Amino acid sequence: MIFVLLGRCPIMGLLDGMVAWVHGDPRRVAYPTDSQGHFCGQKGTPNENKTILFYFNLLSCANPSVMVNLQCPTTQICVSKCPERFLTYLEVQFWYKKDKSYWEDYRQFCKTSAKPVKPLPQLLLDDDCPTAVFPSKPFLQRCFPDFSSRNGNLTIRSRMLFQDGNGRTRSVIELREAVNHINKIFEARALGMKVFEDYATTWYWILIGLIIAMVLSWMFLILMRFIAGFLFWIFMFGVLGIIGYGIWHCYQEYNNLQEHPNATLSIYDIGIQTNISLYFQLKQTWFTLMIILSTIEACVILMLIFLRHRIRVAIFLLKEGSKAIGHIPSTLIYPFLTFILLSICISYWAVTAIFLATSGVPIYKVIAPEGQCIHENEICDPEIFNTSEIAKACPGALCTFAFYGGKSLYHQYIPTLHIYNLFVFLWLINFVIALGQCALAGAFATYYWAVKKPDDIPPHPVFTAFGRAIRYHTGSLAFGSLILASIQMFKMVLQYMDKRLKHAQNKFSKLLQCCLKCCFWCLEKVVKFLNRNAYIMIAIYGRNFCRSARDAFNLLMRNILKVAVTDEVTHFVLFLGKILISGSMGILAFLFFTHRMPMIAAGPTSLNYYWVPLLTIILGSYLIAHGFFSVYAMCVETIFLCFLDDLERNDGSTTRPYYVSQSLLKIFQDTNSRTKNE
Repeated sequence: MIFVLLGRCPIMGLLDGMVAWVHGDPRRVAYPTDSQGHFCGQKGTPNENKTILFYFNLLSCANPSVMVNLQCPTTQICVSKCPERFLTYLEVQFWYKKDKSYWEDYRQFCKTSAKPVKPLPQLLLDDDCPTAVFPSKPFLQRCFPDFSSRNGNLTIRSRMLFQDGNGRTRSVIELREAVNHINKIFEARALGMKVFEDYATTWYWILIGLIIAMVLSWMFLILMRFIAGFLFWIFMFGVLGIIGYGIWHCYQEYNNLQEHPNATLSIYDIGIQTNISLYFQLKQTWFTLMIILSTIEACVILMLIFLRHRIRVAIFLLKEGSKAIGHIPSTLIYPFLTFILLSICISYWAVTAIFLATSGVPIYKVIAPEGQCIHENEICDPEIFNTSEIAKACPGALCTFAFYGGKSLYHQYIPTLHIYNLFVFLWLINFVIALGQCALAGAFATYYWAVKKPDDIPPHPVFTAFGRAIRYHTGSLAFGSLILASIQMFKMVLQYMDKRLKHAQNKFSKLLQCCLKCCFWCLEKVVKFLNRNAYIMIAIYGRNFCRSARDAFNLLMRNILKVAVTDEVTHFVLFLGKILISGSMGILAFLFFTHRMPMIAAGPTSLNYYWVPLLTIILGSYLIAHGFFSVYAMCVETIFLCFLDDLERNDGSTTRPYYVSQSLLKIFQDTNSRTKNE
């Protein structure tokens, strides 16, 4: 029954994606939408050359309903450009017979059916034109008032008072207040747009940095076969040097800000800012970073001192792993296959999520500019709205496009489909990782159990192990991945509930929430550890997941001292290598994007936030290094588990000899004796 469900769930995930692709429309994310639900700037439509959204009465955006409905209560149309001067409809009527250029400029911001001879009351009733336009500039594909001081009399700053076209004199302060209200909706998008611009400017350099990180990781893996001990010292001093450089740089920035007038402000003084670069203008920020880096430096030094004997064993294991990788060089190519499979999973999830989010038909709702209508937020039909009872009961109310949705069974289950899509994504990601671990474990186990190395190693062990895992162990890998994906899903649910109920919780519920997060974090780590060792046992003996997990757990518990000596210490040594690669690339990226090494190459000069490409390169370099070094980690764990099984099955006699090398056996025996004496 379990395997039937395991087979059905991915099929349901595929059906989920197909249904989303049928009903979804990603154009709704890329283009702004007018009051009739039409896209601005979409090719093949009347709005093809009209890429900007224009608001008839931006002053109505100061209405509190903006934050409730996420929609400005005024007519919105698509235009090709924004207004460049102050102009009211009454002025256009007055000058129409003498100079029709006024109307030609003004009609760009009216509906196609608008005429210049209508009286103002009729114009307001038909809602064909705005009563006034202001000097504006496009921002996020929308026309917003231009408050800058450039362009002379074309900006709003040059006039503190203006006519709104309804016979009322308004101030620039009111207009700015309306803009601020609507900007609250787009503030996050503005930050996202700046980040996107930085990526568009620096993607070439980011790609070069990630390629360099890939080459460095590959070089370290190759060098580790020959100089594993010396490479460890490079890792150690390199990491200490990188952290030391960070401490020195923080100290320099802290000293440079000593005489800056605003540097003494605290984070509480400036509040929460979307411009993150403001925080780096405070002494408090650099002092905090300096303390954090100093603490990390001290912890690394203490760990190296107290774990020096166990690190010696880890280096011997890495040397043994280097021999295995040297005899099976195709294992160094496997991370590329894993990267391709993970990219396919991530792309499938992202595309399906976008199509789900854009599923539905245009939904129109009643919006009252004055906010006093009993029918506000009710669904309406724009074609018959002007003759409906709602229009009579609420004069001035509009039937405006709100969002995409629907009342069908499919639309009611869109949130559920989003959750299911996320769960399938987690499951597929864990399955791809499990498949890679099982394939690598099968290849390295073949090396360990070969009597004469490398003569007894079969050809193409990685691809043979991969095919064996796909053919015989798919169910076991899927079951292990399902367990891990379920735990990760519960963690996300807890995180979501914590954010939603953050202000409604008491101290007891917050404590319970923290305890649950801690428990699920520990549970995830334990399950990952057990799964990894279970996959190794599956690759060695070909048994099912539950029996393999039980055998691996019992074997590790019977040799708990050896596990404590080697496993985590080996991961710590490899972790130093990952930090060295990502830290080195981070320093180079920092010097490059802040123009501190112009003698090598000149970096981009138009960045909004230099930390965007910097953090991308650091995180990307760490993930690349983790992908390559995970081959070594899997090699060491497989050899270690085979070694423990070898010690229990054999006694070193001529009839039952050990498969492990004598040098590694001796170092383990010496370390165990020292551990027992301590």
